[in-house]
Amino acid sequence: MELINVCVAALVAFVAGAGWYMALAEPWMQASGIARGPDGQPEGGGMKPSVMVLTFVMQLVVAGMMRHVFVLGGIDTLGAGLVGGLGIGLFLIAPWIALNNANAMKPAKLTLIDGGYATLACMLMGGVLTLF
Repeated sequence: MELINVCVAALVAFVAGAGWYMALAEPWMQASGIARGPDGQPEGGGMKPSVMVLTFVMQLVVAGMMRHVFVLGGIDTLGAGLVGGLGIGLFLIAPWIALNNANAMKPAKLTLIDGGYATLACMLMGGVLTLF
């Protein structure tokens, strides 16, 4: 049951990411400095399948570790899962994204977009992990 729980949590985060980045595609491309062709689209085409697979696998890793942390912490209600996930995203992952972006001299806007997604995704994962 736990494996299904982790897979569903990762899938929910993956779908949320698709919506998040579709809605924020333009500001994200500007902030990340993605090279674009004359048509305004990223050079070299769209998202590669290998990147999508890696994205989902990494979300499985995060969901699996979150499940482990939740079990150790006795987090087993929806509210606690949402708050726990929010905390992990907002106070662990987003600051790390901020450090990476600051050292790469990327704009704060990129940190807000990527850190915002990490926070949302972890919160959703946390909620899903407590539903099963």
